[in-house]
Amino acid sequence: MEKQLKYKRILLKLGGESLSSPGGFGIDPRAAEGVAESVREVHDQGVDVAIVIGAGNLWRGRSGIERGMDRATADYMGMLATVMNAMALMDAMERLGMVTRVQTALEMRAVAEPYIRRRAIRHLEKGRVVIFGGGTGNPYFSTDTAAALRAMEIGADVVIKATKVDGVYDADPIKNPNAVRFDTLTYIEAINRRLEVMDNTAISLCMDNNMPILVLNLWQPGAVVKALYGEKIGTLVTA
Repeated sequence: MEKQLKYKRILLKLGGESLSSPGGFGIDPRAAEGVAESVREVHDQGVDVAIVIGAGNLWRGRSGIERGMDRATADYMGMLATVMNAMALMDAMERLGMVTRVQTALEMRAVAEPYIRRRAIRHLEKGRVVIFGGGTGNPYFSTDTAAALRAMEIGADVVIKATKVDGVYDADPIKNPNAVRFDTLTYIEAINRRLEVMDNTAISLCMDNNMPILVLNLWQPGAVVKALYGEKIGTLVTA
C-alpha cells in the first residue's frame, strides 16, 4: 500500500545560522546548497513548500540593543538581513533546478516581489517554492512569529522548525548528556517550561489557530521526508 502524505503544504522555519559554516558568521554558499538539497528532497514528494528564514548569521539585534541602539532600528536591520539570506537560498535552489520566488514584507521591488498573500498561494499551487523575507515587516516581532503568521495565511498544515538537534529536550543536549527528548508537547507546556521551541508570541499564535509545530533536525538524512509521511520524528507541539 502506498504511503499517504500527512502534510501537503508546509512552512519551513530556518535559522539564519543554517546558511553559515559551522560556528561561523555570514553566508557560506556550500551551506546554502546543503539546505537547498534538503528542500528539494521534500519538494520532490509533491509537497508545497514555503520558507521563512532568520538573520542570526548576519545580524544579532540584541548586541546592538545592549549598546543602547533603538530597538525598532535594530529590528529593521534584522529584517533587511533576512532578505539577503532569502536571496542566497533562492540562488542555491535555482542552481538545483527549482523554481523559487522571494517575497518581502518590506517593499524592495528591484530584488523581490512584495508579499501578497494570494500571489504567494498561487506560486505554491504552481509548484514554486516561496521564500518569505523581511519577517512580518514590523519591529518587535521575531521571524518565529513571521513563520507562524505566514503558515496561517497560506493555509499550511504544519510549521516545521528546522534545528541542529533532533527535537525539543528538557535541557541543552549538547551541554547535558542526560537531557531527555520530548516526542510530543502541548503549546502550554512549551510556554510554561520555557523550552525555546519558538518564542511565546509565535507559540501563542499557533495555539490560537491550532497550527501544529514540528521541531526536527533538517540535517538528519531523510528526517523531513519521514515526518511528511507521519513517522515519529522530532517533537510535535499541538493542543
